[in-house]
Amino acid sequence: MEFTEWIRGRTDEQLRALVSARPELITPVPAHLEGLASRAGSPSAIARVLDRLDRFTLAVVETLAVQDGPMPRERLRELVAAALADDEAESGARDAKSGARGTESGTRDAKNGARGTESGTRDAKNGARGTGSGAGDAEPALSAALDRLFELALVFGPDDALDLGPGVRKVLEDPAGLGPRAVDAFRHHAPEQLDEMADEVAPGTEGSGKERLAAVLARPAALIGSVSPEARGALDQLAWGPPTGRVPNARREVSVASARSPIEELLARGLLAATGEESVTLPREVGLYLRGGRVHRGLLALPPPLEGTARDRKLADRTAAGQAFAFVRSVEELCERWSVEPPGVLRTGGLGVRDLKRTASELDLPEWVAALVIEVAHAAGLIAAGGGVDGEWLPTSGYDLWRVRATADRWVTLAATWLQMDRVPGLVGDRSAGARQERAGGAMPTSGEAGATIKRSDERDRPLNALHTDLRRSSAPGVRAATLGVLAAAPGLAPARDSVLERLAWEQPRRRGPLREQLTEFALREAEQVGVTGLGALSAHGRALLEGGEPAEVLAPLLPEPVDHVLLQADLTAVAPGPLTSELNRWMTLTADVESKGGATVYRFSESSIRRALDAGHGGEELVSMLSRHSATPVPQALSYLVTDVARRHGRIRVGTASAYIRCDDPALLDQVTADRRSAALRLRRLAPTVIASRSSRAALVDSLRAMGYAPVAESIDGDVIISQLDSRRTEGLAPARAVASPNGLDPEVAVAAVRALRAGDAAHLARREPVDAPGGQVPRGPATATISALQEAIKQGVRVWIGYLDSQGNATSRILEPARMEGGYLTAYDETRAAVHRFALHRITGVAGL
Repeated sequence: MEFTEWIRGRTDEQLRALVSARPELITPVPAHLEGLASRAGSPSAIARVLDRLDRFTLAVVETLAVQDGPMPRERLRELVAAALADDEAESGARDAKSGARGTESGTRDAKNGARGTESGTRDAKNGARGTGSGAGDAEPALSAALDRLFELALVFGPDDALDLGPGVRKVLEDPAGLGPRAVDAFRHHAPEQLDEMADEVAPGTEGSGKERLAAVLARPAALIGSVSPEARGALDQLAWGPPTGRVPNARREVSVASARSPIEELLARGLLAATGEESVTLPREVGLYLRGGRVHRGLLALPPPLEGTARDRKLADRTAAGQAFAFVRSVEELCERWSVEPPGVLRTGGLGVRDLKRTASELDLPEWVAALVIEVAHAAGLIAAGGGVDGEWLPTSGYDLWRVRATADRWVTLAATWLQMDRVPGLVGDRSAGARQERAGGAMPTSGEAGATIKRSDERDRPLNALHTDLRRSSAPGVRAATLGVLAAAPGLAPARDSVLERLAWEQPRRRGPLREQLTEFALREAEQVGVTGLGALSAHGRALLEGGEPAEVLAPLLPEPVDHVLLQADLTAVAPGPLTSELNRWMTLTADVESKGGATVYRFSESSIRRALDAGHGGEELVSMLSRHSATPVPQALSYLVTDVARRHGRIRVGTASAYIRCDDPALLDQVTADRRSAALRLRRLAPTVIASRSSRAALVDSLRAMGYAPVAESIDGDVIISQLDSRRTEGLAPARAVASPNGLDPEVAVAAVRALRAGDAAHLARREPVDAPGGQVPRGPATATISALQEAIKQGVRVWIGYLDSQGNATSRILEPARMEGGYLTAYDETRAAVHRFALHRITGVAGL
């Protein structure tokens, strides 16, 4: 059966399942089903879908790929059952050994002997059961795998002739660890060399050397039996893959009689084929013989079980909710601090190491957690580079929109961004062994993603900075989703790292390597920090996020209830007994300095913190009123005096622009300023009893007076006080990211529309007619009025007509048309002589004749 015809015979529901599972096939939508079949067979599309297969399903594909053509389902089931039985036999042997050890332990330990003997006997029985089963369990697993492969259009055909889709065999290199067929393995050998080799191993046969050699290797028992035990041992090392090896001078000319080493014995008999000057490969036929006809061994039909620590689900959810709340507050605090003191953008892009350390200290977080907070905030569009030529990292206008939303909704934005972003915060900082090996000239394994190294430094051997462009890894979102998918498969369990890696290796065997393992470790620890997991187990709101549910509704009841009051103490501190409301938290951060964090946050009031609030436009009475309103205890007298005293002195001196000037209604205070020795560097000059001029800038003058112990404020050119809005600095940036609506990334309505378009396009493609020849003789000619009337009648009757038409060069041509409509001086018609729809200018039509 042709693959295109098989695709055309699929139902609409099956086609929707295909394009939903492989959305790259409809990006853009092909014109017809033939185009869809062609795209499904492209190497890039096949490689993508093979990367999504689990180990067992991929083994089914590899088993079919080993054959040249179609394979009956019964034969496929036998091969798969042999691989499953082989794994169960090995498992049974292990259990039997465990049982024997249990029995010995029971004999040695009299106290626990009964338990040990019982355990050993039970394990031995389990081992015997494992050895005796296998073939009967293959059918359910094989049926599920084939259903999946049919859905993905990787396998097609009836049960008596199952075959792989076009191009799959070419994409699979060394399927199941088997080398190329003999005809391909020896394609680089000279014909004379192959003839000599065939004369030795297959004398008296006919055909070319390559054909004769391939025929004898199809039954290699006699050749393998004729080699020494050492040579047979070399073959056994290559039997289960990889099928390639390195030997010096692999293309040497050697005969059976002149062979002096085990490798030469194998080369002379064609049991090894030289593929390069120092590389050899094991022909596929020889490998299958050495495997006893099996394609795989140790095959698992089900994923390996997860091992770890069981967690109470409610406790895990509450722990994750606490982490989620803390992460949201960390992002909010980061943006608030950067709106006041934004760090600079490096010339090479990114955030400086000192700025990262300072931010981590201010947020009271480890540096890797601070890097995670910064990267997620940037990916969510809450911070961006801006601020002029030099550049600064500033909050965006999107941050102001995000800040006013509910805490649960804010967390969903951050968590969805973390799950989908292609940036890897874990790569920030110190170098890895992979990067050091790369710089030393060492080679990493190359298989799937294994060739990718963990690069934590740039081309100049410098560590990667946070917010640097080199932190992008296209595989990061897929690894996070796959890792959380593993956690979702074991509710209430905190799996161990090695168990997660083993499970991922089974689920996506083509996607392996040091980078992927590192990304998995990053995903596990970052998920805990973001609040997707709690105590290592996937939370309820994390599961809703992963499955496209409503995580905000699940998370909201678990979040700690924010409090709207603090406890003021006589030592000028305030204790927040819980997480404060967003507005109160911002006000307290502005008015006081955070002294310690934990279950309760301690704030300390000082002269500088009170002045900071006054600079932001708050009055002294307003501050006392806010403290009274939001304190569960009376406002201490010391705190009231501090606020009153700072407010009384605040703003008595005003600094404007001369370059800068000082203005004060109290001349005595200005006398005090000019008499102060510390003001000599400011070059002050008295212009009037209440005004002093300076050559310093306004900002420098304000800072200098504050350092001298005064409380000046800046004023505008109109004499108005300039209020320092600490959160007013913003830059343009992207709006916060939103979670995708569909877990598989393709909206079901898009799949329905795509299949509808494919069906319509395919119907038009099949109904397309070939061009026909126009009638011979003189082209039709006639008056313009008669021509238009004839065309209108043809449109009305739906009949074909024969017209004469002048092309752009004025040459008369003959056309056969099916007129559709006439408007604006043009005729739209199907031109049978060109097999296409065209528009014809009416003034160029010379005449019309009937057919």
